[in-house]
Amino acid sequence: MAKTTAKDMTSGNIPILLLQFAIPLLIGNLFQMLYNLVDSIVVGNFVGKEALAAVGATTMIVNMFIFFFNGFSVGAGVVISRYFGAKDIDGLHRAIETTMFFTFVFGLFATVVGIILVPQMLIFMKTPLDVMDTATVYLRVYFAGISGLMIYNMGSGILRAVGDTKRPLFFLIFTSIVNVVLDLLFVIAFDLKVAGVALATIIAQFISASLIIMLLVRTKDIYHFSFRELKCEWKILFDIFKIGLPSGIQSVVTSFSNIFVQGYINHFGSACMAGWSCYNKLDSLVFLPIQSISSAATTFVGQNVGAKKIDRVNRGTVQALLIVESVTAVITTFLFIFAEPATRLFIQDTDVIEFGVMFIRTDVMFLLFNCVNHTLAGALRGRGDSTGPMIILLSSFVGVRQIYLYVVTHYISNTAKLVGFSYPVGWMVCFVIEITYLYFRWLRKKQ
Repeated sequence: MAKTTAKDMTSGNIPILLLQFAIPLLIGNLFQMLYNLVDSIVVGNFVGKEALAAVGATTMIVNMFIFFFNGFSVGAGVVISRYFGAKDIDGLHRAIETTMFFTFVFGLFATVVGIILVPQMLIFMKTPLDVMDTATVYLRVYFAGISGLMIYNMGSGILRAVGDTKRPLFFLIFTSIVNVVLDLLFVIAFDLKVAGVALATIIAQFISASLIIMLLVRTKDIYHFSFRELKCEWKILFDIFKIGLPSGIQSVVTSFSNIFVQGYINHFGSACMAGWSCYNKLDSLVFLPIQSISSAATTFVGQNVGAKKIDRVNRGTVQALLIVESVTAVITTFLFIFAEPATRLFIQDTDVIEFGVMFIRTDVMFLLFNCVNHTLAGALRGRGDSTGPMIILLSSFVGVRQIYLYVVTHYISNTAKLVGFSYPVGWMVCFVIEITYLYFRWLRKKQ
């Protein structure tokens, strides 16, 4: 192969390769998360708890669209990484063209459907009246620019599939800084309130999308993209959906289930909603290394499956688990200890802080189970096994969680703490089922 900025993960030291891939991705995910994190901090400190509750309440709705698309992105990444691992450059180009074609189409669909259905989605979530108008404004502005986020995510996903995580990171750092500046400008100087933070986010997202498209179009590397060659190859699209659709369905249904959880939280009022929002933002922060290692495992496994190096696939999966457990243990311990100052970053309201600290200390240490769930699921998707992880995560994060919520709130005690504990219940059940699945599906079969 010609000289390239892509990274071949089919040879070399496994932990170093995983970290070289995951660390830039982790930093990139951190800056991407800053979009919503800064939104919450700005509205919480400069607008009020109702605005913070509104931003937090809309997160699950936005995630339903983004997570479905990210499932497609996972499938595209696996297919592209296999062509790359097999040194099939023609197949690599056809996969990239098909991927970008679908991205443009789905971005337009998400924009139109999202804007139209905003009121119905908020009513379905039992959003309180004092939050409804603010949440509607935020969501409609956000959906107007959601295609920018999708284009950037898919473009950077193409680069990750061939092992390049550094240049998307540079773009993301730049646009995250732009987002922070615009947040403060629109909210403090122009007094646009929640609409200002949503507008700042979509402007920054369109800038990042433009930069990633320029890179793909202008590069002379093996993953060059051309609008003139843009087309959909149905066989490749089928392969992408075969791997990515189960992941997308799992993410959408899980996010839909979380809307029900948000509905239970909304029952306790805006202070509890704002505290739950603070916890979810911090939980997302802890999840970043889990997400990064999981993506590294998917690309590593996909490339080595393409190269037919199955023993290396297995060793890489174990190494990824050791790394993610160690990192998550340190972060969760730190957050548990400093739960109150972490919550105060978002707001100074005493009631909100009390709820936020309670949710953090109830749930955060159980993320040690969840990091195993997602890393193993990522490795299985790299093998082409997306259906198994989908069924396991859905049965745990949706089925078990909803049964738990109904039983607890109707027959035990309808408290915010027990409602918040529905997250760890799903994580622990998923851990048990996934380990059992691995034993009977892979280890016992191998023996």
